[in-house]
Amino acid sequence: MTEFIWKDEPVTFLEGETIASALRRAGHECLGRSANGQSARYFCGIGQCQGCLVSTGDGAPVEACITRAMPQRIVEPAFESVMERK
Repeated sequence: MTEFIWKDEPVTFLEGETIASALRRAGHECLGRSANGQSARYFCGIGQCQGCLVSTGDGAPVEACITRAMPQRIVEPAFESVMERK
C-alpha cells in the first residue's frame, strides 16, 4: 500500500482506490466544510452532489469520490481556508 497526506497525516490506499474511499476506510468521515459552511462528506459516490470536494493543490477542487488517490499527494479540505477567513 502507498499513501497520500490528509491534514498532515498519512493515509494508506490501495492501487486504483479513490481519495474518498481511502479516507473513509481510515476513519475520516468529515471532509471539512462545503462552500456554504455545511459539513462536507462522502455521499453519492459518482461526483454528482459535489459533497466531497477536496483540494489537491492542482487547481480547482476535485470530487474525492471519483478522483484516484496518488502517492505523496497532499489532499486538504477544499474550502477550509475560505471558511477560516470569514
